[in-house]
Amino acid sequence: MTFVVLGGTGDLTGRLLLPGLAELFGDGGGDGVDLLAVSQQDWSDDDYRDWARARLAEHAGHVPEETRERLVARLAHHQGDVTTPADLTEALGRVDGRPVVYLALPNTVFLATLEALTGVDLPEGTTIAVEKPFGRDEADARALNAVLHRLVPEQRTFRVDHFLAMQTVLSLLGLRFGNRLFEPIWNAQHVDRVEIVFDEPLALEGRAQYYDTAGALRDMLQNHLLQQLALIAMEPPHAIDGASLSARKADVLRAVRPPADMARDTVRARYTAGTVEGRELPDYVTEDGVDPARETETYAEYTVTIDNWRWAGVPFRLRTGKALGSSRQEIAIWFKPVPHLAFGRGTPEPDVLRMSFDPDHISLEINLNDADDPFELDRRALDIELPPAPLSAYGLLLKEMLTGERTLSISDVEAEESWRIVEPILAAWAAGEVPLQEYPAGSAGPVPGGGAVAP
Repeated sequence: MTFVVLGGTGDLTGRLLLPGLAELFGDGGGDGVDLLAVSQQDWSDDDYRDWARARLAEHAGHVPEETRERLVARLAHHQGDVTTPADLTEALGRVDGRPVVYLALPNTVFLATLEALTGVDLPEGTTIAVEKPFGRDEADARALNAVLHRLVPEQRTFRVDHFLAMQTVLSLLGLRFGNRLFEPIWNAQHVDRVEIVFDEPLALEGRAQYYDTAGALRDMLQNHLLQQLALIAMEPPHAIDGASLSARKADVLRAVRPPADMARDTVRARYTAGTVEGRELPDYVTEDGVDPARETETYAEYTVTIDNWRWAGVPFRLRTGKALGSSRQEIAIWFKPVPHLAFGRGTPEPDVLRMSFDPDHISLEINLNDADDPFELDRRALDIELPPAPLSAYGLLLKEMLTGERTLSISDVEAEESWRIVEPILAAWAAGEVPLQEYPAGSAGPVPGGGAVAP
């Protein structure tokens, strides 16, 4: 099998795909796997191997050098235009066996690349993998799906969202469907609200070419966090496989209603100069490659509801931001208070189930008797540190592609429904219905009505 990586000299390939493949080699799953990188660079195979060796040293230092070199020996490079059928035909002519054609490209060229592939005689059994965000809007996602369906069957299409392969996200499946304790209370009768948060201290980090045309909502809330919402809220699947999970997630996304009041239920903001973890950051608008006129948000938040029996009335709040003072990255499920409190004094906090990323960690915050006063309540947490997984999220995704599994792939319906949910928000923002706030880098982000929370 050969990974034919279109965009094979890009940041995604060097930072995530090559390290993931190196992990797979170290885990015994890379035997017989080659990688052909296609790019417009005028490089020989050896030139590409030198570039890849440097990227692996930087981003895959946890993989033994001997393993990295085994991978490097199986790399090759082909110069070509990924939107030209003749160049793609020539590249695929170098492939032995069943290829996985991986679009590690900006989403602005997905459609042109897929249309070019319709002019190529694809080998039997070809899989096509498409990175996120899948399209630029709902119409673009539908167009991409239409071309993909002409190229290969749906079961040989892999729409990538690496958050689905994160250990904590996968643990959500075991927590819900492997324990009788949680499923009976996993509904509006017992759950007060759900928060899905991915705050990060990282800023633009040289990604203006992509990020300034996407923004926080398209980059995170249209895909990654909506996929987590779907896993949290879906009905129990028949089995943990691609068909069952995709069907249940699609049902949830169809039932999600966009924010009822855009000014009240959505927030957009961008960072100004400040200090994050000892690093001085400039205003976002002065970063290299940023066009201030675009008013690209680096912080996005919205609250939606799910119009079905299980979740009616429960708000789901999704939030992400860059250059923030803390790295809060978690799913938080807040349960309703007890109907009658026998303890006389105070109002205890509700139970909260937190599932955190990096490090992967699960915590259940509950109320117990206070050690000093056994007739009062004290807040405690039951904590579980999840052991490190042998493969990173991208390593696991690549393994799934090699074995032909689609458990961690997004379906065509999910991709389109996700855009349906966020397009009204994007339209309201473009129309100026929600003001673009600012927050200092290193703060906790914007607050309603303007300003920012202190670090």
